[in-house]
Amino acid sequence: MIRTYRSTGVACEAVTLDSGRLELGPDVLWIDLLNPTREEDAAVEAALGLSVPTREEMKELEASSRVYRENGATYLTADIIIHGDEEIPGVEPVTFVLTSGPMVTIRYAEPRPFALMLEKLEREPGLCGSSAALFLNLMEVVVDRASDILSKTVVRVEGIANHVFSGGKTVGFEKLITKLGRAQIANARIEQSLAGLTRVFSFVAIDERIDSGEARAHLRSLSRDVESLTAHNQSVAASINFQLSAALGLINIEQSSIIKIFSVAAVAFLPPTLIASIYGMNFDHMPELHWMGGYPLAVAAMVVSAILPLLWFKKKGWL
Repeated sequence: MIRTYRSTGVACEAVTLDSGRLELGPDVLWIDLLNPTREEDAAVEAALGLSVPTREEMKELEASSRVYRENGATYLTADIIIHGDEEIPGVEPVTFVLTSGPMVTIRYAEPRPFALMLEKLEREPGLCGSSAALFLNLMEVVVDRASDILSKTVVRVEGIANHVFSGGKTVGFEKLITKLGRAQIANARIEQSLAGLTRVFSFVAIDERIDSGEARAHLRSLSRDVESLTAHNQSVAASINFQLSAALGLINIEQSSIIKIFSVAAVAFLPPTLIASIYGMNFDHMPELHWMGGYPLAVAAMVVSAILPLLWFKKKGWL
């Protein structure tokens, strides 16, 4: 699907176009390609005289394939977070092409920032001034959305921490470790997105299309925001790793306590077992077998021999 946004002087007007008759006027500021077909790619290439990267090319990881200049256009590809409201968000590459005319975006998913950008344009129609302004405002929405997702991850991680260190005896460590694993995946994907945005902002900082003082100040502000989010995300990653180590340590302590109980029980019952074994033998010459008080004395000996090790363990602080 091809959707264009043109300036009417007071607002941005969205028009969905047929790829077979793509005609662009000077008032078109943004061309958005969503799940484009090969015919739609060819129509944009013919209209602007530039190449549109394929989905496979957008997924390449090397920096030279993510940010580069070609035929006077600047190509910027970043991983944008999708499904940010879920415990495990995803990431999809989105390419932004800055030209001497309209900005072009190529995407094969529907990240939330694009819908938020359209809502922002409806509230503030004055933002539709130039393609560079649209790019910077779209990047601002992307950064804000990443911040919101990071905040939700922080809340989840703090909730897990409160549970891990609550001091209760019925902590479900299996579920907690699963939640920590999900938080770690979300954290890694936020880090991936922020790293891509950092690369984009560094590359576009020297682009001649960001030529006004206001635009450069806006870009510097976005770069600082990404730096602060990256630092915050790294602290969250450290918190997740600490909680995972703490949970594993508590699991070991819990298992050691269980083993200690069995060990103490085994030691406590060993002397009574010895006494019972001695008097369970079937020899003819065992004078105690004919005592009237032999049975109660044997039982008393077994009880005392079981209590004495327990008192000793308690005195040593092992119980």
